[in-house]
Amino acid sequence: MAEAFAARLLRWYDGHGRKDLPWQRPRSAYRVWLSEVMLQQTQVATVIPYFLRFVEKFAALPDLATAQLDDVLALWSGLGYYSRARNLHRAAQICVERHRGALPSDFDALAALPGIGRSTAGAILAQAHGLRFPILDGNVKRVLARHYGVHGWPGITAVSTQLWKFAQMRTPRKRIADYTQAIMDLGATVCTRTRPRCDACPLVRDCVAHRDGITSALPARKPSRRVPTRATLMLLLRDRHGRILLERRPPNGVWAQLWSLPEAQDLAAARIRVRREQARGQEPELRELKTFVHTFSHYKLNVTPLAGKIDCSHRIADAPDRRWVHLREAAALGLPAPVRKLLELMEES
Repeated sequence: MAEAFAARLLRWYDGHGRKDLPWQRPRSAYRVWLSEVMLQQTQVATVIPYFLRFVEKFAALPDLATAQLDDVLALWSGLGYYSRARNLHRAAQICVERHRGALPSDFDALAALPGIGRSTAGAILAQAHGLRFPILDGNVKRVLARHYGVHGWPGITAVSTQLWKFAQMRTPRKRIADYTQAIMDLGATVCTRTRPRCDACPLVRDCVAHRDGITSALPARKPSRRVPTRATLMLLLRDRHGRILLERRPPNGVWAQLWSLPEAQDLAAARIRVRREQARGQEPELRELKTFVHTFSHYKLNVTPLAGKIDCSHRIADAPDRRWVHLREAAALGLPAPVRKLLELMEES
């Protein structure tokens, strides 16, 4: 039964699957790992240019291990979920320290690395080494939930356990790398979240969701909850040389260890902060720019930029966690996407 399921999927893959993705040439463990991590929460079209820039800079795992975290975050800037980049960097260092500079081919050792769970470890071993391990990313969950009529949100343990059982059962013993890519491709291009193309699906004849007319209901969505809104003021402070003040975020929390703009909770706090930076003379005027909203997975952030020029020539402002940079220099730093966009707008104005 597993072989019949896989055979239909592989026939479809031979004619319609994606075989020219950059991490497939070559399909090494390192390249598969990078792509799998980048593709978490992110679409292929978005990932490709980031992947190409990443492997151009860090062609092999030891290159990534010896890189500065700032350089890694700078190349990741804009992809979001920055803990993925920090985990990549730390995992590469562990591989150099403990695994002779390569990703281990043992499942338990691989899954123990930062940022690599069961599905990512399975994807690496299946695609790079042809070993029989199932995967269960978002696309595969959707295919299996619909095909077998699995109800409930996949984040629930019982539902996840059931989907893993089907994933294990349906993984074939031959062409495992191609099968793994095939089931991901089917979910990404045919069995899509909205408007699935069931007429083009090789698994349609025994798909429970198609039979029962419930493809739009499976897999069940995460139970909705009210998303809170927070607010912050971001200070765009320029010195007399036209440089912008940036500060490194703390090692934990949102945008951890990225370079960002100084923040304040209200106008009074912003003025106190500016007075701290101002060398002498009249307090600089702060000009309020247009507020925008940045959405995180668990809350929305209303950002109001405040722009002002200050005279800080009396002090050495640069330090390990703060620096004055020209706009052109900021592009080489790891910046949160909204901060990068703000600085790009300033450069254009």
